[in-house]
Amino acid sequence: MLNNTSTNMIFKHEFFETTSVTDFLLKIKENPPEGYPDKTIPDTYTDKPFLPTFKERKDYFLNYCLKNPAKFTIKGYYYELVRLYKNKGPIYISAIKSALDYINERYDCSDFVMLGIIRLLYQFKDNQLLDSIIIEYAENTLLQFKYWPDEPGIDSMCTWTENHQIMFLSNEYLAGQLFPDTIFSNSGMTGMQKMEHARKRILQWLELRFKTGFSEWLSHIYYDEDITALVNLVDFCNDLIISKKAEIVLNCLLYDIALNNFKGCFSSTHGRSYANEKRSALCESTIDTAKLLFGMGIFSNADNMSAVTLAISTKYRMPKVLYNVACDTPEEIINKQRMGLKLNELKKWGLSINNPDDVMVLLSLEAYTHPKTINATMKLFDTFNWWENNFFSMFKSKRNFLSIARRIKMLPVVAKIFEKDITRNTREEVNIYTYKTPDYMLSSAHDYRKGYGGDQQHIWQATLGPEAVCFTTHPGSYENTSSGYWVGSGTLPRVAQIKNLVIAIYKISTMPGLYKTNKLFFTHAWFPANKFDTIHEQNGWAFAQKGNAYIALYSQYPYRWNTASSEKNELITDGKENIWICQMGDRATDGSFDSFISSMLRTKVYFRKLKVHIISPTLGTIAFGWNGQLIHNSEKIYISNYKRYENPYSSADFPPDKIAITCNDSWLKLDFDRGICKTDIFV
Repeated sequence: MLNNTSTNMIFKHEFFETTSVTDFLLKIKENPPEGYPDKTIPDTYTDKPFLPTFKERKDYFLNYCLKNPAKFTIKGYYYELVRLYKNKGPIYISAIKSALDYINERYDCSDFVMLGIIRLLYQFKDNQLLDSIIIEYAENTLLQFKYWPDEPGIDSMCTWTENHQIMFLSNEYLAGQLFPDTIFSNSGMTGMQKMEHARKRILQWLELRFKTGFSEWLSHIYYDEDITALVNLVDFCNDLIISKKAEIVLNCLLYDIALNNFKGCFSSTHGRSYANEKRSALCESTIDTAKLLFGMGIFSNADNMSAVTLAISTKYRMPKVLYNVACDTPEEIINKQRMGLKLNELKKWGLSINNPDDVMVLLSLEAYTHPKTINATMKLFDTFNWWENNFFSMFKSKRNFLSIARRIKMLPVVAKIFEKDITRNTREEVNIYTYKTPDYMLSSAHDYRKGYGGDQQHIWQATLGPEAVCFTTHPGSYENTSSGYWVGSGTLPRVAQIKNLVIAIYKISTMPGLYKTNKLFFTHAWFPANKFDTIHEQNGWAFAQKGNAYIALYSQYPYRWNTASSEKNELITDGKENIWICQMGDRATDGSFDSFISSMLRTKVYFRKLKVHIISPTLGTIAFGWNGQLIHNSEKIYISNYKRYENPYSSADFPPDKIAITCNDSWLKLDFDRGICKTDIFV
């Protein structure tokens, strides 16, 4: 094993703006061994629990993994962990070696890959299917890695977003625990020192997630990473305080998925998402996990590591109540929840911009250039030499300007002027509203940063099936990038929802930006005709049916189909301002599809610039605008300051002291401060 002193090596790779986590690939150099699966066997999507017990679902999933080859994506080699768990070879050693090569090169997302290597060394080190050479290589990889930006070395890894922080910290703590007395060559620290270095940060991350939820709210991408890091802590961390609190937060995260699950699809509003996953739940990073835990979804063999981790976990067991919540199908469910924190309330959370560790916490919100944080961020650039991190190439190109602005103390002023452009990926507090029936789900982020530029935030979505979905955006460009055509937003809308109706108001910014100046002046809706059973257009409304679910979409100004596309899936409304209205229905409530259409055509909609007044046969009167209150039947409806959770299964203040969940006589009680996690029964 390595035992040399620290180095200051350069691992500088070209940064590219990913369109999905599956863009990151391992460089597997050798062919699979003889007898290894040679082709992918696709699984089948199911919208109902396909097996009644977790043990049956787990066995089915493990056998599915055994029959399928590892893909070249950075999570593909996790299937080799299943072969080790089942002690059924052959093992694709080259896939594991390529994963280690990836980490040693310090490519972005090395922390994703390392989570599996940590598990390999803790759980399978003595497995006869592994030889001593690959074990030694794995150990040396852990001992020479860079676990935090305060360590030596130049790289272009992302260490600061919410999911990356818990992965790096979990990896650091557990690697240190494996080698407590050994020197880690990059930092010069012993394993014990690594554990101490990570412990406080882990506990702070866990506490903020319990009390404020996730800034990457309801992310069907990054919850996969969070789950995997948390299960590793539950399974392997010898510090009982950390492991128990990790279990508590893991249960909160799975509760989020259960609440916002529609037949296995995590098709809610999201703090971070990508275009493909928005348009099809069948490639969500969490859908494999949903099928394993809740019985609904598909084993996609695409971009998932948490299902493997949960299936082979040595200690974690999911409380039965979370399964009950996910599978519950009353006539309607309304879930309201609040997540995140506000940058003008830092003292409330014990955070200070004068503390570098606290600034890292704020960077987990991606608040790099907020007027309150930009000076502190620049100090971290100097401390960690992030000027050489290719993620921040935009900052390096403007380094002279930034230096002058810092010197004359004008940087916060400049940041304030351009705040709505340069803070487009900042994720502050969000208030979430999800309405669900047995046939559809409608979910939105209420009044979230209206008029700001957007990044990967997904503000609202209507779901009738895994691919029968609808949402609107203002595209920032024609590219498939973070603020591009379907991923993010040139300008974020103001959105509010009353039960099965959502209103999205757009006012596209024309202000020149430092990062992006809007050049596209239209809004559009994803409305995939070929994924619905039936579509119908009448009097400005676009209607669609999928099974027993219905949707009606209306635009303030006339829409047109995008005829440049080979498929009929996009509605476009030209102009810098627009209001989209979406209302859903189903056979049980509205009768036939024709009856639903007739009812919607009786809806009266009055626009006055950026205000709308709706008289609905089913919901009554609703009024909403770019400014002012949401009014429903003459009553003011508050769309902010929600509780942590408010739904039929739980009611918890924000921030909560405790969270209690009940469903179908099963229960779960969570008390973070006291480290209590109690339930009546596990799956």
